[in-house]
Amino acid sequence: MKAGAANGATANGTTATAAGAASTAVAERESAPTGAAPETAPGYRPRHTLPLRVEAVRQLSRRRTLVVYGILAALPFILIAAFAIGGDPDERGGNGRISLIDTATASGLNFAMACVFVSAGFLLVVPVALFCGDTVASEASWSSLRYLLASPVPRSRLLLSKLTVALAFSAAAMILLPLVGLLAGTAAYGWGGLELPTGGSLDPGTALVRLSIVVAFVFVSQLVTAGLAFWLSTVTDAPLGAVGGAVGLTIVGNVLDAVTALGDWRQFLPAHWQFAWADALQPQLEWGGMARGAAVSTAYALVLFALAFRHFRAKDVVS
Repeated sequence: MKAGAANGATANGTTATAAGAASTAVAERESAPTGAAPETAPGYRPRHTLPLRVEAVRQLSRRRTLVVYGILAALPFILIAAFAIGGDPDERGGNGRISLIDTATASGLNFAMACVFVSAGFLLVVPVALFCGDTVASEASWSSLRYLLASPVPRSRLLLSKLTVALAFSAAAMILLPLVGLLAGTAAYGWGGLELPTGGSLDPGTALVRLSIVVAFVFVSQLVTAGLAFWLSTVTDAPLGAVGGAVGLTIVGNVLDAVTALGDWRQFLPAHWQFAWADALQPQLEWGGMARGAAVSTAYALVLFALAFRHFRAKDVVS
């Protein structure tokens, strides 16, 4: 009897101890700050997930990337063939106005500037929209987005990696076209200074700096398209919808800029400043138009990128 009583007392004591420990754990959990980070697996570092090189290799191995770069690299040779068929610009006559096309065959630098001139309005919009609009939506269309998040890759890290790679590939597209144009133009028309449409010329060293400024401004002006495409990529699961929507809205901006009835309101449109880089083709470099254009484009882009991160953070990912 005494042994049974002792065993019962021990069991009751053990139960009481377990209940006390459980109550203590609950109390500690309730008293812990709500913002405390949950425990993670040993060695897990959110910043080390989805490295940029992995995303870059994935994007570079895709066929559409190679096709876009191939088209941009082929354009200068198409223009050279067109000039060869059509003859020298001086032989065709004109209306007395001199443009970059009229001076394209003067030197390799002039030809590179002409390549930027004919493509900045629309052609360079397409790769930016493609790289930034296809990056997230394509993962959703392949039903692989939820597996990336389950890796686990934090949502902000996933978006940041994809946006960084997309902007890098877009910048590479901006550089590829004038670079190939410079090499092909130099081989076809020789090396020399830059003849300005307004009269005068720049020495090759100064002209190279001006060309770099032009390319940098074109990239900054395309950040609005990048922001539109990236935001739409987080909204829809259809890559074509994100890319086409960004291109379409960019065209709408160009149309609105052509409506002179808007007056000074057009200055708030990114499209109004897309050719402000022409100020770099003056004997004295003018920064006013490019500075205002860069400010407008950057402001729109930051808002659109913020909207993309905000929407994706709360999005129910089922794809």
